[in-house]
Amino acid sequence: MDMTSKKKILILGASGYVGGRLTPLLLEKGYRVRAGARSLEKLSCRSYSNHPDFEPVQVNVLDMDSLEKACHGCVAVYYLVHSMGAGPAGKGDFASLDRTAARNMIQAAEKVGLEQIIYLGGLGELDKDLSHHLQSRLEVGEILMSGRVPVTFLKAAMILGSGSASFEVMRYLVERLPVMITPKWVHTRCQPISISNVLGYLAGCLENPETQDQTFEIGGPDILTYAQLFRIYSQEAGLPARLVLPVPFLTPKLSSYWIHLVTPVPASIARPLAEGLKNEVICKENRIRKIIPQELLDCRQAIKKALDRLEQEQVETCWTDAGEVDVPEWAACSDTAYAGGDIYEISFEVTLDKPLEKIWPSIEGIGGRKGWYYANFLWKIRGILDRAMGGSGYRQGRRTGNELRYGDTIDFWRVIRVKKFEQLRLLAEMKVPGQAILELDLYPGPKGGCILVQKARFYPKGLWGLVYWKLLTPVHNLLFKGMLRKLAENTGAKIINGPERSQTGKEQCRL
Repeated sequence: MDMTSKKKILILGASGYVGGRLTPLLLEKGYRVRAGARSLEKLSCRSYSNHPDFEPVQVNVLDMDSLEKACHGCVAVYYLVHSMGAGPAGKGDFASLDRTAARNMIQAAEKVGLEQIIYLGGLGELDKDLSHHLQSRLEVGEILMSGRVPVTFLKAAMILGSGSASFEVMRYLVERLPVMITPKWVHTRCQPISISNVLGYLAGCLENPETQDQTFEIGGPDILTYAQLFRIYSQEAGLPARLVLPVPFLTPKLSSYWIHLVTPVPASIARPLAEGLKNEVICKENRIRKIIPQELLDCRQAIKKALDRLEQEQVETCWTDAGEVDVPEWAACSDTAYAGGDIYEISFEVTLDKPLEKIWPSIEGIGGRKGWYYANFLWKIRGILDRAMGGSGYRQGRRTGNELRYGDTIDFWRVIRVKKFEQLRLLAEMKVPGQAILELDLYPGPKGGCILVQKARFYPKGLWGLVYWKLLTPVHNLLFKGMLRKLAENTGAKIINGPERSQTGKEQCRL
């Protein structure tokens, strides 16, 4: 093995879509990887977390102390962070945050003596017609390159891969809309690139010194309009041909609301993406293909590969992985006493004749394609209403069908704790006048069986929070008892007792 491969590499944004796939690739190549993210819990549940050359580190690029500590001892850093969606949609807060973070990066890099910064940004040229999002990505590149540490700047357009935000937007638009009324951008040309090729270029930059202090445009072999891309997707997905009707009055803002309603992508992210669709993003040079040769997947191959991953439920990372999970303070313990106010709770339990190990797969597999076991139509109606109010909506999906990890999304819930054979704790991301948590807990039961406890907790905000809880309590009582019965039925277990009001685990706090 080449000695350079034993040098330590820092990946900033290691829990995100690209960083989460780059980390295992570099480990496989023999590098020592220090993975930086704001949440160590996200990193600790990755499949490679026990690799001897893997080192997680908690870091915030807006905090100089944590950034310098993360960089110390490393020879190169992958800069894969951005703040899109951090502020209110359309306010431009993300660009200001990204500029500050980039300045912090060059300061930390110079102080610790990094040898290389590798940055993945957007394709395009700075001008007045470029979208605010793409302008921000280019500004970050310019700031990084203004420092003394050599920078490799890779510019990419649309990334095609299972779980990427751009791919998910395309997937839901094509699958849900047989007739697509679109803005004029549907005839804009772009040069998409497969996520596997993006990773190939990123890894190759470490092994090729001639990439330092260089800017490269990376793209796949195809140059297509978005309408052509939609057509290829429908063919590969086995769908009837979609009718695309471009109209002149759909602005980026209206487009973002439409994307928000039809796809899982929220408006705060949909709007910057929609604004960027008006810009033609095509590589003007392909020098990197000679420096880092690899087989480039065309759009049809990339889409087919992504669909295969989805079908097999083997999506390594998803666009929802990015960002910090904001776990409320009161969620830390099951006790209902909380200094910040009253917490309301509904809790039911059933005693089953099967052990924990037999019940757990049905708990871990909840949501997505499998649904919520009981009254799925009610969950869908709730999701439609939530989407109309600007919430996350019923996303009808999860990263994989049989595995959960901290930070994963399940429809309109976020996983904030998962402990095999013990507990699944979900934080509601739908619009509610307060904060809501749903828990499923397993305890050893009599005669080798187990006790399954389902608990909903709610921290109301204001009068409307109290009204919301009181009005929905009868519905929740019926819904949760039905869920327990159907979940038990799904496991093949016999219900020995219940569903009944739960007393199990009342004195326990599972931290």
